[in-house]
Amino acid sequence: MEESDMSEPLLNVKNLSVNVEEKSILHGINLTINKGETHVLMGPNGAGKSTLGCTLMGNPNYHVTDGEIFFGGENITKEAADKRAKLGMFLSFQNPLEVPGISLSNFIRSALSARTGKNVRIWDFNKELQKAMEVLDMDPSYGFRDLKILQLLLLNPSLAILDETDSGLDVDAVRTVSKGIEEYQKSKDGALLIITHSTRILESLHVDKTHVLVDGHLVAEGDGSLVDEINEHGFEQFIVSANEKGENN
Repeated sequence: MEESDMSEPLLNVKNLSVNVEEKSILHGINLTINKGETHVLMGPNGAGKSTLGCTLMGNPNYHVTDGEIFFGGENITKEAADKRAKLGMFLSFQNPLEVPGISLSNFIRSALSARTGKNVRIWDFNKELQKAMEVLDMDPSYGFRDLKILQLLLLNPSLAILDETDSGLDVDAVRTVSKGIEEYQKSKDGALLIITHSTRILESLHVDKTHVLVDGHLVAEGDGSLVDEINEHGFEQFIVSANEKGENN
């Protein structure tokens, strides 16, 4: 029994196809992520990378037309986003919005309470917040730009999906994000799916598997060395492969 639990994937996506506003975006996606693994999903703009992240998190605008999503052994294909969050799934967002009248710390504290189902005492939360900020070498005058990485460290999800987390960030901000991801990786159970078309935040990270998505199809898979190959040669070879596959079908 114990051996079976250890071998069961944290995330198991089976033959997933997704429509957005009647348009078919993802086609037959199969993806398995185990506890403690770091996966990278890369591909050119418009490939469907963010669609996959939003679908995994249960965004109602993304309609599963075929396939299933299992998380922690539970079929969550039809579950709402809040249920998935409570199970331990987390999706960062590229452009967090500042809500007038709500401080960043209160925002994260509310998210932590929702994640755990318990009221988080201000004193305990502030200690954890301070600790996370020290890890990231963050100035106390942090802004909403740093929200996603603080959430990652404080919520400590089972699976963190980081969608274009380095988009629009300067060099110092990218360094902060990378440091936060490194800290999260120290958790042996926490898994990561990093969605990106850039590789800036991957330079200092250990990557277990790299997946390439083109036109809604997963066309290649490899280890961390595939990131270096993409850096050197781009996505052209994978785009050609996807076009040939489409012609054959």
